[in-house]
Amino acid sequence: MPLPWEATIPFALLTVMFGAAGTLFNVSQRAQNLGKPPRYHIDDWDEMMMERDKRLTGHRRGQRTDPVAPERFSTNSVWYTDKTQ
Repeated sequence: MPLPWEATIPFALLTVMFGAAGTLFNVSQRAQNLGKPPRYHIDDWDEMMMERDKRLTGHRRGQRTDPVAPERFSTNSVWYTDKTQ
């Protein structure tokens, strides 16, 4: 069975477009995560630690190496934003 050469151009075009879309999506996700791969299976503990990292560094994926928290961290609490009923 001969190869239908008319179909190679659309097939190549679709293959290149799917590859470009996947690559751009991966680059976009990594750019939003400070160059780190996306997180999967996030539980409550991970959410809590990501919120703490956001309050410490300003980004959910950021981490600090110094053991002393900044001055604003003592008054920057998630409890102040919770509503009591």
